[in-house]
Amino acid sequence: MKLTGSQIFVEVLVEQGVDTLFGYPGGAVLNLYDELYKNQDRIHHYMSAHEQGASHAADGYARATGKTGVVLATSGPGATNLVTGIATAYMDSVPMVAFTGNVGTAGLGKDSFQEAYIEGITMPITKHNYTVRHVEDLAEIMREAFRIAQSGRKGPVLVDIPKDITTASCEFTPAQPVQPVIPQECDRVSVKQAAELLKQAKRPIIYFGGGVILAGADQELKEVMAKGDIPATWTLMAKGTLEDEDPLNLGLIGMHGSFVSNKAIDTADVVLAVGTRFSDRVALNPKKFAKEATIIQFDIDASEVDKNVEVDLSVVGDAKVALKALLEEMEATTHPQWKEEIAKWKAADYTPSDSSQRLKPHQILETICNEAGDDSIYVTDVGQHQMWAAQYLTHVKPRHFLTSGGLGTMGYGYGAAIGAQIAKGKQQRVIHLTGDGSFHMNLNEAVTAVSYNLPIITVIFNNQVLGMVRQWQTLLYGKRYSSTDPQRKTNYVKLAEGFGAKGWHCETPQEFEAALKEALKNDGPSWIECVIEKDEKVLPMIPAGATIEDIILADGKEAE
Repeated sequence: MKLTGSQIFVEVLVEQGVDTLFGYPGGAVLNLYDELYKNQDRIHHYMSAHEQGASHAADGYARATGKTGVVLATSGPGATNLVTGIATAYMDSVPMVAFTGNVGTAGLGKDSFQEAYIEGITMPITKHNYTVRHVEDLAEIMREAFRIAQSGRKGPVLVDIPKDITTASCEFTPAQPVQPVIPQECDRVSVKQAAELLKQAKRPIIYFGGGVILAGADQELKEVMAKGDIPATWTLMAKGTLEDEDPLNLGLIGMHGSFVSNKAIDTADVVLAVGTRFSDRVALNPKKFAKEATIIQFDIDASEVDKNVEVDLSVVGDAKVALKALLEEMEATTHPQWKEEIAKWKAADYTPSDSSQRLKPHQILETICNEAGDDSIYVTDVGQHQMWAAQYLTHVKPRHFLTSGGLGTMGYGYGAAIGAQIAKGKQQRVIHLTGDGSFHMNLNEAVTAVSYNLPIITVIFNNQVLGMVRQWQTLLYGKRYSSTDPQRKTNYVKLAEGFGAKGWHCETPQEFEAALKEALKNDGPSWIECVIEKDEKVLPMIPAGATIEDIILADGKEAE
């Protein structure tokens, strides 16, 4: 059958199982939007306040579900406004397909009105990208984009569609949904070597990242830990993989990880790294990371092997497949002495102090966990609140902790919370955790939450400064607070009400608990402002480039 490019666009989306689309209309995509209007029964379009918010919503939708997030924007500024969201997804291996409109093919490269070379702009931050030059290629390019986004190491793909392609016609042949390419085999010889190293180890540790969640390998990981009696530590992207009460769970690793996690890695004789990239927030000093250990790396991306930290043995493949193979080769072992040593470090770890008079970050998070239930999805922005959330949120499940790890995108949270809430429906509780700095980046997405009556609860950790930067300035820059106190006078309650949301202002634990209980009853968006001290710190902290020897465990202790 003969269809226009716009009709092909809709048909391929439906063919690939897409029923949710985030975006913002504009001249170059009017034909696509006209076709979406005609197909509202098949594809639900959610309009954001800003294209960046739409890209973060597609990202949050993908992280919460494992499906491919889809976003649509017009040419020029519409397309460039997606860049931060695409880069965020790229750094955290989130499957996304971004569609942009562009001027007609005859106008490309001529500085036409609202023209941007988005293919070139996004080349370094996508797995692949395309500009459709012929309508006959549109369907196959779209299918290829969805296949690439979910294959191997997942990530974003961009498809740029000039306006004349949306009106041109060609024959269209329906097809089945594409199947991603996921390697089902791995090097069994290397896996057997890994099993032997773990058998011989006296002080083994598993260090894992978001690749475990992306591969759906959390159960296999737990079985490896149990069979080998191996403690494990995890990165920010992997929060929720292990139960908090698991005695083998050592917690977060890295700059703001627990003392026990960092000490265990530093002392281990064998480290099995799974689905993680040894980032500079974990391997703060790559040459001294796990300095006494034989390091084994399981990763789906061969380019990650030896990229940041040199390893002794590697297995390239899907984490689920590799861990299943390892289970078959492993022998059951125990490490009672190693666990006794670890227990002593746990007892010496940092513990924050409580207060009954003023709001403390860890107590805010404890209250949320007690009131919101065990099935809540938590979405953070970036900064101190993000690290506190990683440290103190409990009973989090895989795909229930959404955060920008690699790019560290302030302003990520509201859009991502919207995407997660739309993905899961009103029956699922979504809690958006943010700081006053991050929240001011994209609080305009409140209009989106209100328009669709989404019951997102936004908890604002308001210390009236850029807290994480101030913390660095306090500890490492002689308390020279350059541009970290913006002197803002925002009244969050009035602003929430102006948008059509509900707002609360809290200064004590009692006020916060009462506000949260009311917000949990609200059918629409809620904001709860929590006033905290500007000098609250995220501890422990290992400064960039340092090691466990330089860890800061007590407020006021200067880095050496």
